[in-house]
Amino acid sequence: MNWIKRTALIATVVLVSGAFVYGISTENKNKITHEGTKLFFPTNIDFAGEDAPLYISDVRERLDRELLINANLDATTLLIIKRANRVFPIIEPILAKNGVPDDFKYLAVIESGLVNAVSPAGARGVWQFMPVTAKEKGMEVNDMVDERYHLEKSTEAACKYLLDAKAKFGSWTLAAASYNGGMTGVNKQIEMQQVSNYYDLLLNDETSRYVFRILALKEIMKDPVKYGFVIEPNDLYVNLPSKIITVDTTINDLAAFAKMQGINYKILKIHNPWLRDKKLLNISRKKYEIAIPLSGY
Repeated sequence: MNWIKRTALIATVVLVSGAFVYGISTENKNKITHEGTKLFFPTNIDFAGEDAPLYISDVRERLDRELLINANLDATTLLIIKRANRVFPIIEPILAKNGVPDDFKYLAVIESGLVNAVSPAGARGVWQFMPVTAKEKGMEVNDMVDERYHLEKSTEAACKYLLDAKAKFGSWTLAAASYNGGMTGVNKQIEMQQVSNYYDLLLNDETSRYVFRILALKEIMKDPVKYGFVIEPNDLYVNLPSKIITVDTTINDLAAFAKMQGINYKILKIHNPWLRDKKLLNISRKKYEIAIPLSGY
């Protein structure tokens, strides 16, 4: 076999095998790549009960763009779907309790990929709060404790922001857009352009794409198989059952504290990422709830 045939054969094997690395069949992969999302493009779609006007050409094209991009981000989108199995059960009841539509869990998806991300600007956590906004919404942010990394508390804070934005704009879609563009920034464009609908506004590129990215991830994650993502239940990430220990005193050595609880320092930090130092100084005797996994790491 000459080197040309051998190289062609190797390339074919790599391409075919690569199509299955992330649970995506060759058939579906080709449909997405070569035929676009035409077969899968929704006839209608809404965000928080507010319909997207797909009959407007630029609206349709912007959604098509985000569907194409995210359907072809194989590893990234697959990881998000896996993480959602762990994160959504925590986010969903908090949204419901606060009267915030369930669709806002997909806002967290596009903000952080459902991990405690750190942005170049200094936003942190699943909900990507800046320090000032986090403190305004009642979170503790310092070198010892940063509740932007606390999923439950940061979700509560996100609900406060979104409810305020909904009250200001009267629209959940605009509330979502303002999470990216800021209430002041979005309101300024509404007043200047004399329209009151997100889909009628000309915004900067990031905010213009923002809601469409949410819609695309919602569409894909609701029916991943349709977009080529075939995932076994055992491949999804899960929450480990935990007990909560309440402390109101200083912990001088978190590694020693972890060992006393039958775990190690690494596991303590994984389950309590809001603990940002090797110790927890607590002169004010504030009550902190620390999660300790019951079994398994």
